[in-house]
Amino acid sequence: MIGRVLILTSAVIMFGCAQSDDQGQQYLDGKLDRNLEEVGEVHTTAPQDFTTFAKQAEQVEIKSPSLKSKYSNLYAQLNVWAQESGDPTELAKYGVNIEQLAGADKKGNILFTGYFSPVIEMRHTPDHLFKYPVYAKPKCGAVCPTRAQVYDGALKGKGLELGYASNMIDPFLMEVQGSGFVHYADSDELDYFAYSGKNNHPYVSIGRVLIDRGIIPKEKMSMKAIKDWALANDPDTVKELLEQNPSYVFFERQPGAKVVGAAGIPLLPMAAVAGDRSIFPMGTPILAEVPLLDVNGQWTGVHVLKLLIVLDTGGAVKGGHLDLYHGMGARAGIAAGHYQHFGRVWKLDLTAPPLQIPSN
Repeated sequence: MIGRVLILTSAVIMFGCAQSDDQGQQYLDGKLDRNLEEVGEVHTTAPQDFTTFAKQAEQVEIKSPSLKSKYSNLYAQLNVWAQESGDPTELAKYGVNIEQLAGADKKGNILFTGYFSPVIEMRHTPDHLFKYPVYAKPKCGAVCPTRAQVYDGALKGKGLELGYASNMIDPFLMEVQGSGFVHYADSDELDYFAYSGKNNHPYVSIGRVLIDRGIIPKEKMSMKAIKDWALANDPDTVKELLEQNPSYVFFERQPGAKVVGAAGIPLLPMAAVAGDRSIFPMGTPILAEVPLLDVNGQWTGVHVLKLLIVLDTGGAVKGGHLDLYHGMGARAGIAAGHYQHFGRVWKLDLTAPPLQIPSN
């Protein structure tokens, strides 16, 4: 997720005097004085879903010898706990150390947003419909052309075109995600477009511009809302909006590749999460109460207890903010775009020899 920037406008939520709970906030643990507060037990009534953890941990061990060496014993211990107990109050009996993340409000409320891998339709050569190029990274030193300059043809004819889209918003949203899948209908290929670099101009949130212009209300802002607006407007209007963000992301075509995060590990939906590397080194397992949303993006009043692995990061993912990977395609994109809700999070570490089984 290197280079990916969240399109949502409030990566950090400010808390007033009133304790709101409409986005899944909870106030169960009092004030947490440190960013990571060591706790002896986790007390939660949330329903459990640990089904994806073992498969994601397996991908880590297959793809990264260094992370396998660091985490395999902890992953094994957590798998034993999930299969034999699953009771969060018994993690310490399995040799697992627990630290709760305080969050921005110092009361344990951690912001969950979502991201996904888009799939966009492209062609190898331009025609009357597919005429918006997507570029590989040029050799242009420390600072490359701005977005407006790219749109005006600064890279045209340099052999950097990876393909052509039918609109400007799909490639832009792939830039926001940092990577994505491309389907070439003229050859029926499905290729992965990996992040290859950026032009090193400052990032400006298009979501914020739309809010400031009074076009989309803050409470309705999402990637879907932005795309719907773009598809309802003419190309010149969309171009003018997108040019408010001078930053531009370049891609590298990887035929047949899988979605990988900053750790170089294939990401599985609802199993991998992006976090702050200063708090969560790549490969760190966490226990999380993930807010459960309905199809309209409203919190259901339920959190689901999951084991996740931090395998990605990003410039907007700092402190008490995690970004949950939702998968590939439009449906995943809609679900990811709804997420701006809160849950509790515990960082897990190994404090006992591997596979120590608690005595009865």
